Amino acid sequence: MSFELKDKDLAGRIGRLKLRTGTVETPAFFPVVHPFRQSQDVPLERIEELGFKQVITNAYIIKRKLEGRSVRVHELLNFGGVVMTDSGAYQLLVYGLERVAIDPVELVEFEEALEPDIAVIVDIPTPDTATVEEARLSAEETLRRAHLSLEVVERSSDRIAWVLPVQGGVHLDVLRRSAERSRELAEFYSIYAVGSPVKALEKYDFRKVVDMVYTVKSSAPLDKPVHLFGGGHPLLIPIAVALGADTFDSASYILYARDDRYMTDYGTFRLDSLSYFPCSCPVCRRFEPGDLVEMSKEERTRLLAEHNLSVINKSVRETKEAIKEGRLWELLERLARSHPSARDAFGRLIRYVGWIEELDTRFRGLGRGVFLTEVTSYHRPELVRHRRFLEEYLGREMSREPRRPIALFPGDPRDKPFASSRVYRRALEFLSREGSDPEEYLRFAYLPFFDLVPVEVSHAYPYSQFEVSLSASKSLSRKMLERILRLVGSGESEALVFTCRRYSWSSPEFVEKRICGAVDCSRVRFVELCGAP
Repeated sequence: MSFELKDKDLAGRIGRLKLRTGTVETPAFFPVVHPFRQSQDVPLERIEELGFKQVITNAYIIKRKLEGRSVRVHELLNFGGVVMTDSGAYQLLVYGLERVAIDPVELVEFEEALEPDIAVIVDIPTPDTATVEEARLSAEETLRRAHLSLEVVERSSDRIAWVLPVQGGVHLDVLRRSAERSRELAEFYSIYAVGSPVKALEKYDFRKVVDMVYTVKSSAPLDKPVHLFGGGHPLLIPIAVALGADTFDSASYILYARDDRYMTDYGTFRLDSLSYFPCSCPVCRRFEPGDLVEMSKEERTRLLAEHNLSVINKSVRETKEAIKEGRLWELLERLARSHPSARDAFGRLIRYVGWIEELDTRFRGLGRGVFLTEVTSYHRPELVRHRRFLEEYLGREMSREPRRPIALFPGDPRDKPFASSRVYRRALEFLSREGSDPEEYLRFAYLPFFDLVPVEVSHAYPYSQFEVSLSASKSLSRKMLERILRLVGSGESEALVFTCRRYSWSSPEFVEKRICGAVDCSRVRFVELCGAP
């Protein structure tokens, strides 16, 4: 197996996962297929027609049904694409160790005989109801089994990419320790996996899943693909990808269909609650909700499953395009407005933006600008990077002697770059009339989201490559003023603050009132450049 990166945005990436049977472009969703009943649900040829060249099936079920007889899984499924086998951990999670007896070595030996492209060892899942001690035991037992399976893993690693699940569940300290210890096995296992998020996903508790993905991803080797078990909802996929998940699997498409649930990329609905289908997939173009309600249970389930797969595929492709364009953050902002669980998950992701920024690419090959639309945009990696640069710049410049005077002018979002804007030219004309040399001043554009931008870098990305709403929220304006106050508030440098009535956040009524209400303005002058709005 080899894994080659093609594109990156945030911690997400598009990659090529080369396997024995074929190549999977990641992010990729693996539909769960039943090895003996799939033709009754959605036939594999139909799954392939809907855009999925890879599936996952259950080796434990195959072994029980065939009573251990050897068979090649591609022939059993009659599927020419990439096949991944799971080991029965889901059955352990649902039914418990008492009812599901699996010998870890015997099962991986059976998986080896199946000859899948990807195979999962026999892990012990951590339910979200587990105590810390139970989570620790499941993590330790999974690692013990990973070591037990090494003989099989090593001898078949040229044919099979083996997956090492990281257990610990919602107990993040246990999960992190498990992920760190799993690094010791990196030379043997090709793929890491986030174990046991299924129950949290079923409850739409996406915040916990964000924590779990981050904990594993930030501890696992960066060159290894990371799989998310149970990641089968369109709302979650872009969030998980933004945190670095590369592949997913789920039976959600068929389980939801059996329960007459209709997926969208902004939530899930009961079929009988819909009057129209808000989708243009093949199923939704042919039928109305009432048509499906009147069908037999079997036909309705199949058609709903096809629709659900189409929506999942759309989510994956939309996420890939967002990575390609450098707009993954904007996709997350849009999703966050569509469902409370997505909003909570995005809020949790923002906690990890410092780590995300380290993985985010610095340069955009296509030169795409950024859209700054709401308060959450303030936390974009590009702006986190800008604020770090600004702190370093200010620390360097403000420590020099003699202190240079400061000139601040409004950064007009409609007139970029700031160093060539009409407002800046007017500021330079004012200085010229006074007989001042602009080069004597530390010059900054000020505006919401960026706070302060040194003139010298205003042509660089992203200072000239962004679009922003012309009306800024109060919280963003306050953040900008806080930065200005820290700069001029020491009173050690003369400050010339230009204002412009064109925007509320740069009007003299706002700027002068807020600054002089907080610091001594005896060394600060204000000059209006724009006149009436």
